[in-house]
Amino acid sequence: GQAAQLNGQTPRFMSDIAYKAMTYAIAVNEANAKMFRIVACPTAGSCGVMPGAVKAVADHYQLDRATVVKGFLAASGIGNVVANRACVAGAVGGCQAEIGTAACMAAGAIVEMMGGSPRQVGHAIALCMKNLLGLACDPVAGLVEVPCVKRNGFYAVHAITASEMALMNIESQIPPDEVIEAMNNIGRAMPAALRETSDGGLAVTPTGTAIAERVQSL
Repeated sequence: GQAAQLNGQTPRFMSDIAYKAMTYAIAVNEANAKMFRIVACPTAGSCGVMPGAVKAVADHYQLDRATVVKGFLAASGIGNVVANRACVAGAVGGCQAEIGTAACMAAGAIVEMMGGSPRQVGHAIALCMKNLLGLACDPVAGLVEVPCVKRNGFYAVHAITASEMALMNIESQIPPDEVIEAMNNIGRAMPAALRETSDGGLAVTPTGTAIAERVQSL
């Protein structure tokens, strides 16, 4: 798959952590597309972001299991907050809800693992989510493959960017709870065509339509 194509190459521009996070995230989501067993965090379509980003950071800094578990606990709390205050499903709030929550969970986990404060965790969430607001859920042929697989790679790196900023005390002008609320409002205002129905966006481009027709003919 594409993760295998990336693995072992020498990145030209990315740090080792970012490159591995991207590769790992794509690998996990490719496994999901192949019907392997994965952990939805928070959804199957966004399952690569958390493990990709967290493993890349944990491996680089040789973090112990207890530290990584603390990161996962922080991430689970973040996911729970978003699920209760807004939504995490692309069918409800677009991909911003799905991949956005996954990226927030990863960013918060990284800040926690690196010894950041609760305030920094909160700002990592806000910085992460507010910079992907409005992202549509438009899977080609109704499958969690295009654009989902590579999107996991992109947003694993996005999560690392947010955690880096937060750990350097860069703060969001809009607090995390309000960013989550904004995401929810935007998602529920989206037309159904952009919420996992495959009736809009990339799914209805000429190429997307042709792929769907080939899939349906199998």
